[in-house]
Amino acid sequence: MQLFYRKFGEGKPLIILHGLFGISDNWVSFGKKIAELGYEVYIPDQRNHGQSPHSGAFNYLALVDDLFELVDELGLEDAVILGHSMGGKVAMRFALENPTFLSRLIVVDISLRAYQARPHHKNIINAMKKVDFNLVTNRLEVEDILRNYIQSNSIRLFVMKNLHRKGQLQFEWRLNLDAICNNLDEMFDGIEVKRPFEKPSLFIRGGASDYIIDEDIEPINQAFPNNTMHTINGASHWVHAEAPELFYNYVSEFLLKDF
Repeated sequence: MQLFYRKFGEGKPLIILHGLFGISDNWVSFGKKIAELGYEVYIPDQRNHGQSPHSGAFNYLALVDDLFELVDELGLEDAVILGHSMGGKVAMRFALENPTFLSRLIVVDISLRAYQARPHHKNIINAMKKVDFNLVTNRLEVEDILRNYIQSNSIRLFVMKNLHRKGQLQFEWRLNLDAICNNLDEMFDGIEVKRPFEKPSLFIRGGASDYIIDEDIEPINQAFPNNTMHTINGASHWVHAEAPELFYNYVSEFLLKDF
């Protein structure tokens, strides 16, 4: 599948993969800052998200294949791959299966293990489905509907990033909600490790998040033996949005370090 992507800067290639319900636009400010370090930054919309194509197939096998196709299409060598949440699972799987295509790996607040389904994911889907685009004419009306189901202002704004105007008075969700809903359980799959990824890796977790808990650290160390892990205290799963300066400092330090 040919993914839509945004590109910034010139230099060594770095790919940023957003999480579930995310979009490339979420990472533009960060991507531009990283580009200033001498990187050619690519931020794709993963399948069924943003401006990339929709498909009924939505699982990690398909997402990793999409990433491989993007790397091959662009002719990228020794790329750095950064992934958050679902994007982190894609990045880890890609690194473990195709280690020669990467120089470094950055994983943001996700581990190797399988997860139990999270009610808030289904709540987001249900909230988005409550919007009848035949009855709304502006963004405020959409947000008012979401407010009835999504209490968190930050998550509501995150969801609103997926709102797209397709006509003068007509809106739509760019997400393929049906495909995501039908395949949601597959997004919580664990990763089977056949051989470790030996190159430098950086893991950043939120101290207030339960996506990487202490019990996850040893399996991560075994699969990624050359890793550094940082915890940003007080930050939730959206660690990069809640502590942007510290997050940038950890990533830039890792990218500039000689291994």
